[in-house]
Amino acid sequence: MKTNKSMLCVFGLMLLFTAVAATAADAPKRTFKFKPVEIPGAPDTVVNGVNNEGALVGQYKDSSGGLHGYILNGKKLIPLDDPKGSDTECLAINSLNVIVGYYLNSSKHPQGFIYYPKTEMFSDIGPSGSLYSYASGINDNGVVTGTYQDSTGPEHGFLWNGTTYQQLDYPGASWTWAFGINNKGLITVIWDDPAGNVESSLYNSKTKKYIGLINVPGAVNTYAHAVDSAGDVVYTWQASATGPYHGELCTNCAHKSRQYYEFNDSKGNQTLGEGINDHELVCGDYETATSRIEGFTATY
Repeated sequence: MKTNKSMLCVFGLMLLFTAVAATAADAPKRTFKFKPVEIPGAPDTVVNGVNNEGALVGQYKDSSGGLHGYILNGKKLIPLDDPKGSDTECLAINSLNVIVGYYLNSSKHPQGFIYYPKTEMFSDIGPSGSLYSYASGINDNGVVTGTYQDSTGPEHGFLWNGTTYQQLDYPGASWTWAFGINNKGLITVIWDDPAGNVESSLYNSKTKKYIGLINVPGAVNTYAHAVDSAGDVVYTWQASATGPYHGELCTNCAHKSRQYYEFNDSKGNQTLGEGINDHELVCGDYETATSRIEGFTATY
């Protein structure tokens, strides 16, 4: 899995794929009510995370092409740019408004960070010796998840409890990324199978066990992102390696009784599912007919 400089870049790479029809097998129906999220004057807006108070975080492009992180709380927008680098992207936020994400350092490599709103301070996150790192999830206990690359090349997930790092590697995979974490310590991870497809699982940080495959039925690639307190997971998936991206909600995802619900913003050509909170709200992004990237929230 290749590392990209920003989520806007990731979305741009996704949009290079040829669109084909895609449906999840036997997916039950559920109503999602979408609401657009737009940063005033921004050509592109990405929404990556939402907390239980409804505050959103992500990245936007300004009129000059610069990339900035942000927190959007109602109508109050606060740009967030790590002073140590450029192209900040905020990936997750907890109920205390503590934010994690990454910026590009002087070598143009991603560097994970954590931002504390009370002190307005940024601190780097990532195991010592990392070539690059992303901090992509944080729960209300301040436990952080993310991904890093070591000197030998493979990418590993990590769990940081404030003092020490635990490396996360799915058994048999050549790389592993860790994304969201809930207050019970369930972590979403993605990894590659022998065929090179992207698979998803949950990892229980208390029992230190992976909880099987939780891929969307009919999907070739499944990207599990955020997980709420009930164990519901928001996804992005493809029915083929060259197919469009779709949002997906997996309820009761840590158990065999899990169910999947597809959601696609009707204003977009393809949809990415990125974040979820405990109040039946998901968030993400879609591509418009004019190739802009716009954010959304959706209640269900």
